[in-house]
Amino acid sequence: MSIDPAPLNVLYLGGTGTISASCVRLSAASGMRVTVVNRGRNRQERGLPGEVETLVADVADETALTNAIGDRTFDAVVNFLSYDESDALRMAGLFGPRTGQYVHISSGSIYAKPVRQVPIDESTPTGPNPPLPYATAKWRAERALLDAYAEKGFPVTIVRPSHTYDDANPPLPGGWTVVDRMARGAEIPVHGDGTSLWTLTHAEDFAQGLVGLLGNPRTVGETFNITGPDVYTWDQIYTIMAAALGVEARLVHVASEMFPLVAPEWFWSGEMVGDLGHSAVFDNTKIRTFVPSFAPRLTFHRSASRMVEWRRDHPESTRGDAGDDAVLSRIVDAYHAARDIFVAKGVPA
Repeated sequence: MSIDPAPLNVLYLGGTGTISASCVRLSAASGMRVTVVNRGRNRQERGLPGEVETLVADVADETALTNAIGDRTFDAVVNFLSYDESDALRMAGLFGPRTGQYVHISSGSIYAKPVRQVPIDESTPTGPNPPLPYATAKWRAERALLDAYAEKGFPVTIVRPSHTYDDANPPLPGGWTVVDRMARGAEIPVHGDGTSLWTLTHAEDFAQGLVGLLGNPRTVGETFNITGPDVYTWDQIYTIMAAALGVEARLVHVASEMFPLVAPEWFWSGEMVGDLGHSAVFDNTKIRTFVPSFAPRLTFHRSASRMVEWRRDHPESTRGDAGDDAVLSRIVDAYHAARDIFVAKGVPA
């Protein structure tokens, strides 16, 4: 992708996460002076360009964050680490006088479910999501920032990614644990009948849209979906990943409502009923209008092979998690137990 040079002074809160690392890299490649603030941890071993300045501070600690950035000002601030209303308001107070553009990373999960019409665009109704506290918190944060824009002129730009992944973070409920189960031939629970549609976006493609928005005053007060056009059924997603591993996916289909009953403590259980259990296809007309160069290029087929290579080269950070594995086994066992009951009662399997 070619981007016009943009000599902006940009601060990223985060910078080594699934989405943010790709955005930092592309910002630096576009000629921006990039600073990141985080706790100095990089468990997934995502590399950043040498010219990127790193400040170490806990972004949730206002005193530590203020001390880290001092009296600096920035052309744009991009926050990947803000999740709720109180934090959003704190950031508005801190960065209002320090930047001409504050980019808040929200979530496509804030669209009210079930969505009554697809594709989902920025005018689709949003709302709280009781099965998914994360989505509800993101929704409230958005409302608070848009109120700050309307009442005080806070220069917010809101970005809504959907399921964004990178080579170090496969887009599967349970992540590398699921990949590990596939590799060793264990069964994988899939919500519903596996045919709901889901949009996947590689972080490198997402970065095209986000970095293209930086420094543009026309984006202030606006909201943008940034996703790719890569849409699959969930059965396809699992099957493609298994094929990249050189194995056959052993899938069992479990009603979405069963996940919270069998594993209420598991984060992904709320996702099954609050988000992943619904089809999600997005309209990206608006981001293409504001960023004409936005052109996603990575399909999940290609990316799955890259993830397998990453797993081979980073064995320490791509191990399965014993807790997640136990949860997945519990869900699979519950499926078989329920199936056996129906078979015992003479109901055809």
